[in-house]
Amino acid sequence: MLAVVLLALFLLRPWAFGVVTLAVIAAGAREWAALLAFSKARTWTFVAVVVVLGGIALLAATPAAGEGWPRSVVLCACGVATLFWLLVGTPAVLFDWQPRQTVASAIGGVVVLLGAFVAVVELQARSPWLVLAAMAIVWIADTAAFFTGRAFGRHKLAPRISPGKSWEGAAGGILAVVIYAALLVSFAPREAFTSTLDARTIATWIAFVIALTALSIIGDLHESLLKRRAGVKDSGTLLPGHGGVLDRTDALLAAMPPFALAARLFMDRI
Repeated sequence: MLAVVLLALFLLRPWAFGVVTLAVIAAGAREWAALLAFSKARTWTFVAVVVVLGGIALLAATPAAGEGWPRSVVLCACGVATLFWLLVGTPAVLFDWQPRQTVASAIGGVVVLLGAFVAVVELQARSPWLVLAAMAIVWIADTAAFFTGRAFGRHKLAPRISPGKSWEGAAGGILAVVIYAALLVSFAPREAFTSTLDARTIATWIAFVIALTALSIIGDLHESLLKRRAGVKDSGTLLPGHGGVLDRTDALLAAMPPFALAARLFMDRI
């Protein structure tokens, strides 16, 4: 899977990468609808809405290599998705809550999936390395949290939602990401900054990465919340032995929009 992702990241032009990404998002939309127990007709309607909106964005505002989407597309899609995770996704996890009306959850799904779609295509258009740098934050946090939790986990993070996660694991994941963020600073090309890398800039960057990691955990737990309500272990069976698309991308769905938004706002200033 990683080999396929790398080939797509580095070989495809932004519009072609957008088409491939939209296909993955469509698979995720189908799983999201299944978690909401939609009928077959409502499922395909939901998938169609996501695909049509994503397709319109690709046709009307085609992302350009080195530039990405028009600024308004990124601010709108990624901004709304980030607000969703801050104002809806986080309280839902903290208070173990989901809206009773599936329409609200469906709207949330459209916001989440399209926000992630725009974010990943935006980052790939600017530089495939940006996508890898962002995804690595989630991968490192998840891997470190798993092993730290296995070794030292004593206090459950969200026992009713995901019994396997612990506060010790989360702390281990954050620590690993802080080390990764510090390493990125040492390798960052100096010409990408308008000023020298002072302590304030580095501290802001590390604080942002910690917040992004916390949000990725929220994304993971939010999907677990949906699965628990649906009474299923996995979001789907598209990836044998690994569940569905949402099972592999839940944390990325939450982390990519704010990363793309921050990258765009920063790059607009340099």
